[in-house]
Amino acid sequence: MAGKMFQALVIVCATILMWTTYSNGSSTIIVGGVFDRIRDFGFERGIISHNTQKNKTSAFQFMAYVYPALLEDTFNVTRRLCTLYAQNTLITGGHSKQVCLPTFQSYANYFLIPYVTVSQSKSDMGLTIGPSDYLVSMMPSLVPPVEDCVKYFKWDKFAYVYSSAEGLQRYQTLSLKFPPRKYDIMVRRVGSEVETRRLLKSFRDSGRHRIIFDTSANDTVLVLKQANVLGMITSSFHYIFLDLDLADVNMDNFLFGGLNVTGFQLVNKTDPYYKNLELMWYKRQAYLRQGNTTFDPSQDNSAMGYPKLKTMSALTYDVTRVFWETISMLKKNKRLPILTVRGARSCSNPGFKKIPQDKDVLEYIKMLSLKSATGNIEFDENGERANYTLRVLGLKPSGLQEVGTWLPNANPRLTIKGEDKQNFLQDINKTFIITSLFERPFMMLKNEKDRTPGNGMYEGYCMDLLKAINDHHPFRFIIRVRNDSAYGSANENGTWDGMVSELINKEADIAVAPLTINSERERVIDFTKPYMSLGVSIMIKKPQNTRPSVFSFMHPLSYEIWLSIIFAYLGVSVVLFLVSRFSPDEWYTVEQGTLSSAPSTEGEIDRVEPRDKKANNFGIQNSLWFSMGALMQQGCEVSPRCLSGRIVGGVWWFFTLIIISSYTANLAAFLTVERMSTPINSAEDLVKRKDISYGIQGGGATEVFFSSSKIPLYMTMWKSMSSAQPSPITNSSAQGIERVRHANGKYAFLLESTMNEYSNQQKPCDTMKVGSNLDSKSYGIGVARDLTLLRDELTLAILQLGEDGVLDNLKKKWWYDKGECEPQSESMDQASALSLSNVAGIFYILVVGMGVAMGVALTEFYWRTRAQSNKEKISLSNALKAKIRMSVTGEKGMPTYPIMRQVNPMACEKALLSKDRESPSAIRRGQTSV
Repeated sequence: MAGKMFQALVIVCATILMWTTYSNGSSTIIVGGVFDRIRDFGFERGIISHNTQKNKTSAFQFMAYVYPALLEDTFNVTRRLCTLYAQNTLITGGHSKQVCLPTFQSYANYFLIPYVTVSQSKSDMGLTIGPSDYLVSMMPSLVPPVEDCVKYFKWDKFAYVYSSAEGLQRYQTLSLKFPPRKYDIMVRRVGSEVETRRLLKSFRDSGRHRIIFDTSANDTVLVLKQANVLGMITSSFHYIFLDLDLADVNMDNFLFGGLNVTGFQLVNKTDPYYKNLELMWYKRQAYLRQGNTTFDPSQDNSAMGYPKLKTMSALTYDVTRVFWETISMLKKNKRLPILTVRGARSCSNPGFKKIPQDKDVLEYIKMLSLKSATGNIEFDENGERANYTLRVLGLKPSGLQEVGTWLPNANPRLTIKGEDKQNFLQDINKTFIITSLFERPFMMLKNEKDRTPGNGMYEGYCMDLLKAINDHHPFRFIIRVRNDSAYGSANENGTWDGMVSELINKEADIAVAPLTINSERERVIDFTKPYMSLGVSIMIKKPQNTRPSVFSFMHPLSYEIWLSIIFAYLGVSVVLFLVSRFSPDEWYTVEQGTLSSAPSTEGEIDRVEPRDKKANNFGIQNSLWFSMGALMQQGCEVSPRCLSGRIVGGVWWFFTLIIISSYTANLAAFLTVERMSTPINSAEDLVKRKDISYGIQGGGATEVFFSSSKIPLYMTMWKSMSSAQPSPITNSSAQGIERVRHANGKYAFLLESTMNEYSNQQKPCDTMKVGSNLDSKSYGIGVARDLTLLRDELTLAILQLGEDGVLDNLKKKWWYDKGECEPQSESMDQASALSLSNVAGIFYILVVGMGVAMGVALTEFYWRTRAQSNKEKISLSNALKAKIRMSVTGEKGMPTYPIMRQVNPMACEKALLSKDRESPSAIRRGQTSV
């Protein structure tokens, strides 16, 4: 049905044109068009306008054959082209798609019939082109303008979102301009509404806020709608749209969020050629909607609900202008007659005859220079649109407006208007005022001999950070340091103080200091990405190291365990004694000599006869000694023989194995690691300790944290600090640190962890950080609200410095390399050699033990010597002398009466003789002296 309608349309148009031709006596030029819809307004209006215009300078008419085609189907496209060539068309044009563009190029080159496409630039689609290429691009290339914008805005990380195969191919061409080692580009395709929302959300959350949208008109509206839903319409986002009809999109929802939008426009809507075409468009819309041919051009036709004229329609209208001007030049130069009679060219007969004049049509197209609805129309030697003008659009409070131009032959090609250049680049020639404050180690005065005028007076982490940023994004600045320590907090009347107020009141442009990022400040100023992470921490005075106790070797085991070991030792000894007494296996027989009752000869002693005696090795002394030997892991010369005794011994050995191993392990930890006991280790400990007060610095982010916290613990702490007298809240962090040092451990200061760590590395090295951070926050650079692009440049520089490790090196330099104390972590955890004070108790026990042993030995020596002297009836002094002489010289006396023999040998002989005269009965009664 549709095919018959198309044929009828072509026949009607041909009949009208032939009748017009005969009536005017003019020649007829056959042209053709291929479009993706039944009728194309621009092409149709252009043919009719040229055929019906008055005061024609060229006596010829167009006969146009227009065929719709499925541009995704190369076979269908081939059939349409072959049909046109069979009609003896002189020139063709119309729509195309990336998939069929090589087909148009191939057939145009083979049949030597130019095809003027309005859909894509050949260079954007990556086609091989040259001077003999009969495919001509009416659409200008968009790759160079996008390239210049990306470099102009200094993007090195962005996303490219496309909606068609043409968009993907355009990205392939654009990617050749951006080497991967310097540019981070993410490529994605727009999908359904849900998929688009998910895609944009991923960009938002990942910080990829610079996006190029190569989308159709419908997809552009979809993207902007989802960006509005996701809140991606703030000043931190920047979008570049390649939709040439972006100016027709309603931007009312994006005017006041600070969103940066850049677009391009090919048509000049104030140009008479475009205005004339637009008037014809609205007349047609009025006729189609109301059946009314009357039309008031002074009215706002778009407000009446009429669809707006698209750039593609203006391009197809200009195709007919190219046709008309080219044929006019051919006719004027008398090149047209031979072309009109050269004969039809059929795809079924590839052996058609070529003539030298075939190339004239292409050559004259390249010679064109005219004004039309899309501006200046010229082509270069490769058939690409040349010397055209793209208008650069920017989003302002009043909507999208022209802020610059892009000219392919200019240097530079991209030009931004003077008043808008400042908005785009933040006026890089401007000298920015940077506000800061003195806070060690962030900002400090140099030594007087090292100071130079201006910025050379200062040093510190912030100065090094500014220098590193300036290497990535050069700009001029002057530092102005405040005399107070006010970072910026909101007053009850809504005003601000400190550095924040300077940014709000335009007294400064940037704030570079340890400025905490929070929601209240973010409402009135902009922040870069964080350059340092931190949290509220607790500072206390470092406890003094206590002198080790002489009995510190006993610390590995508690006093309860020591007492239990003593009782276990005594208990095991008693049990071993008892089981040995009651066990038969522990008793053994000992031979012992006895005197016989048989008579003896005169002068002889009675005969000695053997007698058995039972003995047991485990008396109470040996039991205690066995248990002691096992406990000391030294063993003993006796061991249990009975089963019950061995069970007791085995259990005791296992017990001593565990005890000694545990003691050894704990002893190593206690004697080689210096441990400091701190009075508090967390915020909970602070609240529990009533003898230790705590405070914060007033007017800063720490005060905001406690005053606005909804956590019960921190609410309690804030209530205590705000009501305590005298007030524990200080005017500066330096005051709080000094208060900690002079309060003898009775004051704790809550401050940001970075300042805590730095102060702990400075003399007199008497403070320390305890516990973990109470919260998590970050430092950022504050920027005034109207310096959006400068803020983005600073953010990119900070991110790059973080990736390169520069930020970590800067913190190491100012916190630890320049520190005056040994790092607390090392002094706490590093093992050190034992000192005498750690083990002095062992030596004391050894000395005492030796003394006790000597005392026991002397007492035993004296007691036994005295008893023996009494028996031998000698003086104690003589007995002691003889005993000492024997102990020193080692000489032994007779088996009996050793002392007497050494004191008086003659007396010893008399005693022996008297012993011989003693009666056997007396000996048996045990009366003989030993």
